Amino acid sequence: MMKKILLPIILLISFMACEQERIGTSEDDNEDIIFDDTDFEATDWTTDTHSNDVDPNFEEVFDDNAVKRLDLVITADRWETMLDDMTSLYGTFGVGRGGNSFSDENPVFVPAEVFYEGTQWYKVGVRFKGNSSLASTWKSGNMKLSFKLDFDEFEDDYPQIKNQRFYGFKKLSLKNNYNDKSMLREKVAGDIFRNAGLVGSHTAFYTLYVDHGEGPVYFGLYTLVEEVDDTVIDTQFANNDGNLYQPDGDGASFASGTFSESVFGKETNEDAADWSDIQNLFTALHADNRTSNAAAWRTSLESVLDTDVFLKYLAVNTVIQNWDTYGRMTHNYFLYNNPETNLLTWIPWDNNEALQTGNMGGSLPLNFSGLSSAQWPLIGYLYADATYKAQYDTYVEEVINGVFNPSDMQATYTTYATLVEPYATSEIRGYSFLNSSSDFQSAVNTLKTHVTQRSAAVAAYLD
Repeated sequence: MMKKILLPIILLISFMACEQERIGTSEDDNEDIIFDDTDFEATDWTTDTHSNDVDPNFEEVFDDNAVKRLDLVITADRWETMLDDMTSLYGTFGVGRGGNSFSDENPVFVPAEVFYEGTQWYKVGVRFKGNSSLASTWKSGNMKLSFKLDFDEFEDDYPQIKNQRFYGFKKLSLKNNYNDKSMLREKVAGDIFRNAGLVGSHTAFYTLYVDHGEGPVYFGLYTLVEEVDDTVIDTQFANNDGNLYQPDGDGASFASGTFSESVFGKETNEDAADWSDIQNLFTALHADNRTSNAAAWRTSLESVLDTDVFLKYLAVNTVIQNWDTYGRMTHNYFLYNNPETNLLTWIPWDNNEALQTGNMGGSLPLNFSGLSSAQWPLIGYLYADATYKAQYDTYVEEVINGVFNPSDMQATYTTYATLVEPYATSEIRGYSFLNSSSDFQSAVNTLKTHVTQRSAAVAAYLD
């Protein structure tokens, strides 16, 4: 209790103590950074809270029944560095830049202090995160930007924080619930994927306060998301030594002839110049015997891809509707080569656009009518195969009767909306996607209507 009472004083002392001469320009280039704040003692450090000698504490960090609070304390100079870097990447705040809004570079990491429940984490790497959502939010003049936290990003410069963790977590994302006035979709969609038995990130609701020199400012209600390349593969697979890919770009469609190493970015084993598992998937998928000898084609495909996982993912993703991923967009998924099976396993990612019809032609219909199989062969080719279609249809029925049944989902939406409503509707102008507090409840009602509509759509599809 005493720590909670002293939090504002701790924040102020931490801010005054943290001064830096200059900041580097990328998360992988810290060699030239000069610091003059390396003389400090990590007095709040304990094994359970800060070390990497404990298992991740999911109950503490990803509590489904609470809205917790995080505070970031960033010196004024470092905050200015972050804003200047964003200006160089995305144009003037509130104006943006012409042409392509994406940037090939990640925003700059800076050291910051993180406070939670009166306890301090030291010199944590903090940066803005996102692509189109980041550019759009910045261009609109909204400071409710997403953040990425890396708790030992600067351990080479601050030996005191070597292998620093946040209750066992090295990396975390604070998602700003972009384009989601309910602020529930990232959380709920993540729950649904995992409840269906798929590998996926844990999520939780947090309020975020940022002190960048003039006291804590309420940045709003965020969704904290577990990072796939950190604890997801560590805890949801028996072995974390396999290749993890985060595809992004044309080749991520798996269309014939589109493979390139640069598209399949490695998150593990980066120094091993070996993409043979991905190349083998391309080869098996586009084999000449796909229609002439379907059984042999399936056997070959199943030797490199966990097709059962992919078909279950496809059923969940299509039933709940999620357009901003494979089938419409060439990103927002991971592939992990599970060492226990030697099979590439599909992992969903970035679900804030789920649970709606969506943009870019909208979410795919349950029968994938209008889909170009040549452009999206992982869907088109598998759905065209009678064996795989039957398996997909079985999963579609299981999803609507199980993890996405209307009765349970209505209750879930009510529970979560009640939990977060005070924090969502108290967001302040310039740090919110809401135009009024009524926007929040209207968006929740839309989600409730949506699940009823999807139940009817599935019934019609399976009839």
